[in-house]
Amino acid sequence: MLLHHLTELAPAGRPVCAAIGMFDGVHLGHQHILRDTVAAAREGGGISLVITFDRHPAAIVAPSRVPQLLQPLTARLAALAALQPDALWLIRFDEAFSRKTGAEFIRELVRDAGPLRRVCVGENFHFGHQRSGNAVRLRQWGAEFGFAVEVAAPVQFEGQPISSTRIRDTVRRGDFAGAARLLGRAYELSGIVIRGEQVGRQLGFPTANLDVPGLVLPPHGVYATRVVVNGRKLPGVTNLGLRPTLRQAQPTLHVETHLLDFTGDLYGQEIALRFVARLRDEQHFPSLVELRAQIGRDVAAARELLCGTGVAPSDRSATS
Repeated sequence: MLLHHLTELAPAGRPVCAAIGMFDGVHLGHQHILRDTVAAAREGGGISLVITFDRHPAAIVAPSRVPQLLQPLTARLAALAALQPDALWLIRFDEAFSRKTGAEFIRELVRDAGPLRRVCVGENFHFGHQRSGNAVRLRQWGAEFGFAVEVAAPVQFEGQPISSTRIRDTVRRGDFAGAARLLGRAYELSGIVIRGEQVGRQLGFPTANLDVPGLVLPPHGVYATRVVVNGRKLPGVTNLGLRPTLRQAQPTLHVETHLLDFTGDLYGQEIALRFVARLRDEQHFPSLVELRAQIGRDVAAARELLCGTGVAPSDRSATS
């Protein structure tokens, strides 16, 4: 159940166990917090509530420092819902909300989510105006208002804590296997299919162009990908970069995927890319004829990898 206002929860006297966080990526550390909250609610006959935000708080309070995210909102909500909490409260993080202190937020949570019995956060979580809420203050408020507080230590992997920042770094390096180990599932780049300039169609390889504003991206290059469309996994070739052969005065970043043996209209749909292997660097070609020939070779290589028994021709460290 997706809530836009906490008053929609209506717990009818059942105790509420809440987890609070941004949860970008919904990685293994986040999953620990969320599963713990769901289990505590079920054991006590209560309601599990996940509390998150519609954008990164830095987008409002420190726009120059907002991080590139691992997921668009729709993908994050889907990953949270997959952990089966009873309810998910999506807070609109705007200028007015950013002015609330941590104490004000907790008082409203106690008032509207009652009876609040338990709150779980990560140990580095801060909330409220000027980061006035933290784990120490949360425990004090818990004692004051009568709810238990669970502060989860970071989940460790290979001696280092799992964090969204760490996963972003693995994606930027093209280490998709490493990202998958930290996420607990395959890394996906998700976006809405938008209309492009039809260059791929003119070359005989129509592409689905993804809108990926604010997301962390892998290195520029050409990849064999599995494309998740309405639950189906289809083979594809993805170019991520500036398309240097087109000689644009102001090159812009494009994420464009040719789906093998697919026809249909994907405009306006959200699709996800799973990067299987890096085929080559993005490069400049002297003519569109030579670019078309290379795309043909890329498609053949991807087909062998994804539909046959091939191995990556290069950069095997990028395979997942």
